[in-house]
Amino acid sequence: MAETRNRADPGQPRPIHVDVLIVGAGISGIGSAYHLQQQCPGKSYAILEAKPTFGGTWETHKYPGVRSDSDLYTFGYRFKPWVGAPIASGAEILKYMGEVIEENEIDVHIHYGHRITACHWSSTTNRWTIEAVRASDGAAVTFTAGFLWMCQGYYDHEKPYIPDWPGLSNYEGQFIHAQLWDPAIDYAGKRILVIGSGATAATIVPAFAEKAAQVTMLQRSPTYFYCSENRNELADRLREVGIDEPTVHRVVRAQIMHDQDLMTRRCKSEPDAVFEDLKALIRVYSGDPDFVFEPHFTPKYRPWQQRLAFCPDGDIFKAATQGKLTVVTDMIDHFTATGVCTAGGEAIEADIIVAATGFNLSVIGGIPFDIDGAPVDWAQTITYRGMMMTGVPNLAWVMGYFRASWTLRVDMMGDFVCNLLNHMDDIGATRVEVALRPEDEGMQILPWIEEDNFNPGYLMRGLEAMPRRGDKPEWRHNQDYWAEKDAFPRIDLRGAEFVYDGERPALSARTGTEIAA
Repeated sequence: MAETRNRADPGQPRPIHVDVLIVGAGISGIGSAYHLQQQCPGKSYAILEAKPTFGGTWETHKYPGVRSDSDLYTFGYRFKPWVGAPIASGAEILKYMGEVIEENEIDVHIHYGHRITACHWSSTTNRWTIEAVRASDGAAVTFTAGFLWMCQGYYDHEKPYIPDWPGLSNYEGQFIHAQLWDPAIDYAGKRILVIGSGATAATIVPAFAEKAAQVTMLQRSPTYFYCSENRNELADRLREVGIDEPTVHRVVRAQIMHDQDLMTRRCKSEPDAVFEDLKALIRVYSGDPDFVFEPHFTPKYRPWQQRLAFCPDGDIFKAATQGKLTVVTDMIDHFTATGVCTAGGEAIEADIIVAATGFNLSVIGGIPFDIDGAPVDWAQTITYRGMMMTGVPNLAWVMGYFRASWTLRVDMMGDFVCNLLNHMDDIGATRVEVALRPEDEGMQILPWIEEDNFNPGYLMRGLEAMPRRGDKPEWRHNQDYWAEKDAFPRIDLRGAEFVYDGERPALSARTGTEIAA
């Protein structure tokens, strides 16, 4: 898309206009672009990506062993079969995404190295104006779009979360957050301390253990781990009897989602029994039938209240039983020149300290938005099913699942957004927003999610910046794929929660002014 000159000011490029602007060329943005091409073939679109290449999360994280913590039969898109092992490396996922881009000629729509600095909505033109800076020359670039599809994720890719630890500046070794890991770092034969015990630690610790002299994992509290071999027996059997890959993908995907649904329900109804099952798997894969769980592997919360860390082939427990990994459960009192001292008085020395302490939440990419000049405060909006916000027209935000693969919601939202855009064309509308209905009057307005539902640190730290939710299904992101997969296809785009060009179809019909098709 070449820039054209502005006749009013020949020195300034004319804004590039598209029907739909997708923000982010990660797993959400590439999937959304595919659905837009397939379901709204007449729509022009562009993708703005701040990085110099595609990949998002999988481009950001370069630490040893980086891999998915969801199986690729459900994390992969529904439209492109996954043919490898269920748990894949970051490089394999990037290759898969690259194939989607190439096979569907999405690359011609991507503007790499474009960092958005502001988004302005005009109710006069019913358009978004998007200001960006181009990395290659520092030039200011302007786009306009009828609809914004926000696919930039939910965390800050440049500034990870590092607690304010006492004495950190005293440490004389190498300190780095896992999110900022440099692949050039040589850790062979080194003593490594990993601070944290979540999904990142579950991935990085076994990789370090292969080359490091010793690895210590210092955790504030234990995490639940699910051990399984990195293969899918059903997929292997279907391939053995000659079933085609699209069918294998569809059937295995359905089986995994069925099993995950049962697991999620059991975590609520019988958490103690689930924990016993998880412990049995750890004993099998660690090779130690007497594996000791106290105190380092007994979490204080129920399974799936925080993310359940997948452990292919029990690799982190094998490292522990082989003496390559030491686990310490305690708080950090202070850093020393050679390591850390815990609150319990234990000194841990390390040549390299890696913080696997999580993310900083970033709501809608941290981009300043305004509506007709008035700044948008996302915390003052109410979410519609976790994807649109009250008072903000022509915008959808892809926020995936925590207990199921993120991409499941990418595919479902692809259907929803494309149906919405096509419906707007059918009724001749140029603006859509969501608003509380008459029956929602007096509805209790609550934080984005209940703490006893899902409470990882990054979400709790940033919860006040998130949009609010109501106490009805339409006005929340319930984190339940199994309910949403049935609810999304039944969304009535003529419902009273949708306002088109300032009119509510359902209410207008009662007064004889029918807008909806």
